[in-house]
Amino acid sequence: MRTYGSRSRTIAPASPSTSDHDQPAELALTSSSRKRPLEETESNTKPIKRTKTTNQTRQKSKSSDKLKQKSLTQLHFCVDRSVLRRCPLCDLCYTKGAREDLALHKAHCNRVQKGMEWSKEEDREGYGTTITEVKSRVRLSNGRIGRIVCFPADIGGRIGSKLSTLLQTVNLCLSSPPLSKPAVQASRVYLFLLPQQLPSKPERIVGCVIAQRIDTAMDVIPPSSDESNDSQERSNRIEVGSVFCNPQRLPTPMGISRLFVPSTQRRQGIARFLLSAAAETFIPGCHLDPLQSQIAFSQPTGDGNKVMQTWGGGRIRIYEED
Repeated sequence: MRTYGSRSRTIAPASPSTSDHDQPAELALTSSSRKRPLEETESNTKPIKRTKTTNQTRQKSKSSDKLKQKSLTQLHFCVDRSVLRRCPLCDLCYTKGAREDLALHKAHCNRVQKGMEWSKEEDREGYGTTITEVKSRVRLSNGRIGRIVCFPADIGGRIGSKLSTLLQTVNLCLSSPPLSKPAVQASRVYLFLLPQQLPSKPERIVGCVIAQRIDTAMDVIPPSSDESNDSQERSNRIEVGSVFCNPQRLPTPMGISRLFVPSTQRRQGIARFLLSAAAETFIPGCHLDPLQSQIAFSQPTGDGNKVMQTWGGGRIRIYEED
């Protein structure tokens, strides 16, 4: 009985054409044609490691970039010439080549020559409450018409910042120290506002007077009596600024601590209008007369002494600031 398990197997004889040398080539072809398993490919391909960047390396790279971008400036020292310059227009000393000094001088010189701007926003901020128009349609000698406003010196807001810049310019121009806090609280500011030729541009501050409430002041000794030979009279006088005064203190209600007019707006009567407005309105209901020695100046300069003599008729007194 024959079954499938007893079936005889026939083995094909090896062909004489195939030799031992040809078998490895066939195995190589079959092995290369096969696909590699996933595990084998993952094990053979190693991941690329990322280089770690620390803070020190980042800082070094930034510093190197800054050094590359930084431009160098060569300085030349001239020993025989000074770097300080004095402007002939505003009389301010500044360092030539210093950016801060040049910017300060440019702004200061512009304010000294032309004054500062007075915008409509500043006018609306306190008009009728803290700002009072004491005189309107004031005609100058050149025919232009302006107005005079008044407000307390300790005002705040936009007007207060504008006033602080103006006082800084005036103090630099007059070589005066800043006003003390009690002096500011007892003072009122009078500004002469002049419209510009173009209606779209704001008004300009072409004059400023700071009037202060004081108690006493000293009489000015006339220049003719300075040349007297009386040694006793010379010993009894004191020098305040550029004038000599009698040391006796006399009651005086109002003092002028600051008076300033830009250089391009002088000799038009602006200072005279401002001083007259202050004398009429500083004390409500009381008109002060400079010819009766009711007004005093504080340490006047050469130009201030001329204004004091012409406007006050030689009867203006001198007081010392606190």
